[in-house]
This record gives sequence, structure tokens and C-alpha cells, in this order.
Amino acid sequence: MLAGTTLPAMAGIYVHVPFCRQACHYCNFHFSTQLENTNAVVAAIVREAELRRDFFAGADRSAGQAGNPGADHGAGNIAKSTPPTPINSVYLGGGTPSVLTPLQWDQLFEALYRLFPIASDAEVTLEANPDDLDLARLSALRNTPVNRLSIGIQSFRDQDLAWMNRAHNAAQACDCLALAAEAGFAHVNADLIYGSPGLDDAAWLANMQQLFNANPDHISAYALTVEAGTALAHFVRQGKSPAPDDGQASRQFQLMEEAMAAAGYLHYEISNFCRPGAFARHNTAYWTGEPYLGLGPAAHSFIGNHRSWNVSHNIKYVTAVEAGQLPSEIETLSPADQLNEALMTGLRTTWGVDLERLEARFGARALRALTELAQPWLDSGQLAQQQGHWFLTARGRFFADRIASDLFLVEEDAGVVAMATASDEMQVSGAQQTRFWELSEQA
Repeated sequence: MLAGTTLPAMAGIYVHVPFCRQACHYCNFHFSTQLENTNAVVAAIVREAELRRDFFAGADRSAGQAGNPGADHGAGNIAKSTPPTPINSVYLGGGTPSVLTPLQWDQLFEALYRLFPIASDAEVTLEANPDDLDLARLSALRNTPVNRLSIGIQSFRDQDLAWMNRAHNAAQACDCLALAAEAGFAHVNADLIYGSPGLDDAAWLANMQQLFNANPDHISAYALTVEAGTALAHFVRQGKSPAPDDGQASRQFQLMEEAMAAAGYLHYEISNFCRPGAFARHNTAYWTGEPYLGLGPAAHSFIGNHRSWNVSHNIKYVTAVEAGQLPSEIETLSPADQLNEALMTGLRTTWGVDLERLEARFGARALRALTELAQPWLDSGQLAQQQGHWFLTARGRFFADRIASDLFLVEEDAGVVAMATASDEMQVSGAQQTRFWELSEQA
């Protein structure tokens, strides 16, 4: 039997830094290349953090108590006797947070640590591009709370990087990993992209081997997709670039699983691999339904059964926050929405979906309905049930989104979902969780 993995409850803070040196052709995240506006946006993020300093005060309350959408906008109605929820992860993403100056990094961290109960051993991640990571800037980062880097390598081949319109080159991709180790960063994630035109299987294997040689403790790898509004979508529509090939992506996904396992990396989420014990705390909190606060333009937040998101416009964001207003929208997730999200995120991970917890939270009728929907995938061998959990098999992992969507309950099914407990949170708090993907592959 495979040893379990303890996953503690993990509230987190995400800071969206909406600036990049140039626009990658495939990216649809909110960002600007007008770096002269960084001071104003950083100041506004600090101000938003001040406005939302009580966000987590209601994280441990029941659904009935947390039902007031006002909790997402400062939580002024929350009793001050509520103990603070420790913040176990902080993630600066974007955009490209590494384009900021050391002074701007300091301004953000001073505010976060002053306003929120961040744990002394919190995972603090900063996303970076290789062209920003010289030894001087890495040394400056070592003087901040950052203890983990997430570096957008994407490829070690110049032709791929040029096609993506990345700001760095292959030499910088190689050098930055060695420089990060030299600067003392023991925890490094590196991103790769597969399924892109011109990246044959041999080149994909070579990209992975180059990364294995650098020995980061975490790797994220994503299939190229065409997102609406991107330069790549325009190129495909105009016939200037071929669309990604599903067969190539599926084949390279399988090659990736095999190569990662051979190199000693655990596959714990569809796109994420790590050395034992190096799970990304911040992203794992997303997948297990923990509360998180998002600061900055376009940032999303989640607590209880409420999700909110800030306006995706830097000037509108700054103007509103300077006036003491939160430029965000909020939605309340229905029980069916919450069930669907629990399925989608659970199936993407090696820990799978705990059927007993699902029934306790959403009711026996919901579980019966889901079991009927799941049966074809169970029969096909792409979904499996073991120890009271559903999890994707090796054959099913590439089709995770399709399988999850087939299990979703739609509005007309909402009557079968009854919130059987007061909790709005999908918590794994302290439980020993079996990694079913590995268990199934040992059988």
C-alpha cells in the first residue's frame, strides 16, 4: 500500500502583477506592456490589501453564517473574536512579477505581512521570466520573503521561443536555472509547453531532459491551446499558423508521463509534477477548495460559497481603489456549482474524489445521480474506483476535462443536490490522502 500524504488546510493570497515586457502569442491573461505604470498599480494593490484585510476572518464559519456577500468586501460584519486563519501560501503571478523593481517587491511584501497573519513557514512564490533573472536580481529576491520561484521556461529551443514571441532565448532558459541554484533558491518550478507546431516528439523529449539535468523540484507542463483574443488565435484564423494537433498533444502527454516518472517526479495533478514532498502548496489549495484572496487587476478570490473577481483594466482598477472602492464582481455558487467544481478539481489530482465526503456534503441522491453518469467512464477503464474514491487512470488523464464535464449536474438536476452539512469548503485538512494514480500504476 502506498503511504498517504498529509495535506494541511491552506488559505492563500494571490497577487496579480499585470505587466509583461512583451506579449506572448498564446497568452490570454490580463497584462500590459506599459511598464511606466507599475508604481501606480503596486500602490493600488497595497491599498486594496488594506481594504480587504478582514477577508479571511470568516473562512472557518459555517455556510449559514458565511452567506453574506459582504464578507468578500471587507467582512466588516464578522465578529472580531473569530481567530485569524493562517496564510500558508503567497503567490505573485501575472503577468510577470519579476519585471518589478526590488523596491516594489518590498512594498508589496511589507503590506502583506503587516495586514495578514502569514505563517512563518509559508510558501512564497514569485513567477519570473528567464530574461529577468540575473544574479543581482536573484540576490535581491533572496532578501525578500520569496522562497520559491516559478520560471516560465516553456522551451529550450530558440525556434519555439521565437514562435511563441517569448522575451528570452534558449541560452537564458538554460542559465537562469543554474543562477537560481547559485543564488540559494532550493525550490524552483519550471514551466514547459508541449503540442506546439514544430515541436516533434524527439524535441519534446530533449526539452524535458534538459530540464531534468537542471533538477528543479517542481515542473508544470501545459498543452498549447488557442485562446480567444490572442495573437495565436488570429494567426490560426488567418491560416498563418496551424492549429494545435490533438494527436500530437495526446502522444506528447503520454511521453511526458513516462519521462517524468523515470526521472523521479510524482504526477500529482494533470499538469504538475514534483519531487516527493515538493507539492505546490498554493495551487493545491485551489484544487482542494481552500479560501484564497486575490489582489490586483483581474485577480479572483474565493471563500465559502462566494467567488469574486476584480476588473481586468489597470486604470479602472487604480481609480476605484484610490477612491476606497473595490472594483470587483461577486457570485454565489449554487450547491450544483459547488458539486461540479469539487468533481472537476478532484479528478485533476492524484488524490481523486472522496465519495464518502461527497455524499456527506451533497447528499445520497446526488451521489446516485453521479454514479449513473460515471458508469460509462468506469466501464471504459478511463475512470476507476478504489478505496471509496474516483480517480482517473493513465488512459483517462488526458481527457480529464471531458470526463469531468460529463459528470456535471446541470440546472435541471439541481434538485438532487442537498447540502447535507453546514460546511461550504472542500477541506482535506490533515487527512492522510492516498495518491491513487501511483497506486493504480503499481498494481
